[in-house]
This record gives sequence, C-alpha cells and structure tokens, in this order.
Amino acid sequence: MGGDFGPSITVPAAVSFANQTPDVELILVGREEIIQAVLEKHKAASHPRITVCNATEVIAMDDPIEVALRRKKDSSMRVAVSLVKEGLAQTAVSAGNTGALMAVSRYILKTLPGVDRPAICTILPNQNDGPTYMLDLGANVDCEAEHLRQFAVMGSALVAAMEGKSKPTVGLLNIGEEEIKGNELVKATAVLLRHDHEKGIVNFYGNVEGNDIFEGTTDIVVCDGFVGNVALKTSEGLGRFVKIVLTTEFKRGIINKLGALIAYGAIKALSKRLNPSRYNGASLLGLRGLVFKSHGGADAYAFEWAIKRAYNAAKYDVLSRIVAVMAELIPQVPDAGASEAANEPTSTEPMMSEKKNDSI
Repeated sequence: MGGDFGPSITVPAAVSFANQTPDVELILVGREEIIQAVLEKHKAASHPRITVCNATEVIAMDDPIEVALRRKKDSSMRVAVSLVKEGLAQTAVSAGNTGALMAVSRYILKTLPGVDRPAICTILPNQNDGPTYMLDLGANVDCEAEHLRQFAVMGSALVAAMEGKSKPTVGLLNIGEEEIKGNELVKATAVLLRHDHEKGIVNFYGNVEGNDIFEGTTDIVVCDGFVGNVALKTSEGLGRFVKIVLTTEFKRGIINKLGALIAYGAIKALSKRLNPSRYNGASLLGLRGLVFKSHGGADAYAFEWAIKRAYNAAKYDVLSRIVAVMAELIPQVPDAGASEAANEPTSTEPMMSEKKNDSI
C-alpha cells in the first residue's frame, strides 16, 4: 500500500511477475477492496497463485516511526512482516516508508546474533559486468565503528552466499585511499577491519573512493547510511541524466538520427546497463527473516525487479546460508534478538525516516 503510487504500481508488478514465474505464490497485503479493484482491472482477480491478505491500516510515507510501530498495528507493512515471522511467507517486499519498514521489521523479526543494527544492502553495476554490494544505504544515519564493522561482516556473508566467493573483498568508503584520510568514524572502522583481516574474519582491501564502486575494485563497499544514501541517489540521478542526454542529442537533427540508427544496438545495450530500475530491491540485512525495500518512487518495472530479488533470495535459501556464514565469522556472540524490548526502537534511536513455498 506504500510508496509514491501504492497498488497502482505494486499490483500490476506482482501480476506480471506471477505470470512469468510459475512456481511463485504472491500474497498481496493491504486494504482488500482496493487491491481487488486493481486486480480486476488487470484481469487477475482469480489468479490461482495470487491471494489477498486484508490489512486495515496504511503507514504513510511521512508517518513517524512511533506511529508505525505502536499505533498502526494492523498496517499492511506490519502484517506482511508478520507473515514472514509466522512462516506463512518466505520474504516481504515493500515500497513504503524506509524508517518504518526497518523499525517494524526489526521489532517483529529481531536481529541475528552479533548484529546491533540491520543495514540496507543493494547491488550496483560495475565495469567488470559484476555486482558491487554496498551497505548501509540509509537505515543508520549515525553509526559507530563497531556498526560499520558488522556491516562488513554481514556483507561478506551475503556475497559468500550469493556469489560463491569464500573471501569477498571489502572496501571502506572514504575520501581517499590513504590511511590518514577520513573522519574519525572511518579511521576507527579501518582499525577494526584491519584487525579482522589479520584474524581472517573479513578480506579487508582498505579505503576506497566513490569511483571504485563502479570500477568494481572490491566486492563490497561499506559506509554509514547517510553517505550511502547520498551516493546511491546521486548515482541513480546520473544514470537517468546520461540516458536523457543521449536520447535528446540523438534526436537532434537528421545526421544525429542517422547515427542513432546505426548505433541502435549499442544504445539499447547502454540504456539497459544504465537503467537504475534493474537494480531496485535492497535487502534489510541482519534480520531473522528476509525483507526487501523497493524505492518509493519505483514504477511497475522497477518494483517487479524488487520482487524478483526477494524471490531469488527465498528460493535459494539465502537467509540460512547467511546465518551459517555469520556463525563461522563471529562465533559465540550473544543473542542480539533474545529480548523483544532490546529490538524496539525508541524515539532517540538513530534510524532513518530445492523449492520451498516461495510466498512473498
């Protein structure tokens, strides 16, 4: 029900994905009468693998975390995450309020052992035709060095599970490669990661800069949520800008149009590689369940990619693999999710505004 466009985007995206993926079952959570109306519009009211779960409340994009967590207990977001908690779904996908989604998911699902704060992790393209995993991208605006260290370990576990790399490289985002550069947070984190590197916990490459993200210098780039979100939105804006400029210039004059016709194949491939919609869908890493966040302004094409990423994570049992790798990387840690109260955010907490039953 969330995001900038609600069911007018999320429902057709779900219908399209269900039609293309015969072994998926989708649960659409929200106000039943609204969802059913959109399903009927897209001639999918009787789809055999799409069901509707009614939720009477909706978390608005500007709702404070306290409202989302304590007052709207029958919100579509909370009901969807609860389905994951109860084992009725393997993963949840939302385009709604990021801070609310993180708070609700953390409260309902709890964090994995050894994790203080979950992080938002997504993939970005690089020139090596492979993914660069980057976290955090907005869940934690203010971080301590230990939090960034945990992000590095979680990212290593994720990449090891998804990419089959036993020792993925980790880069710490900074304003320069030299150890003397950066603020106190980055310097303190680098000390921890170098120590972990010596112990074999993470494969720490060192400091990396913004251009290294797209050069594919490391498999993982770690930063705090403030920096990560700015970097992500800037990258997306640049991608769209380049696409618009190319389109505009190739339409300017007969010679340019002729050049566009000759280079049509290359232009189409370039447009596809630079389209940020293809990389929509970020995982909330560090929870005892799979939750994926779509951009609030995503169109149906982009939201369908978010569903696809969540589906793949569920289908290949990524969560169990991450738990296993985390247990190996950080043995004998206290159970961070043992207490429900310990996971409930307060108003002062620095958080941002083989087949199974693959239900999402």
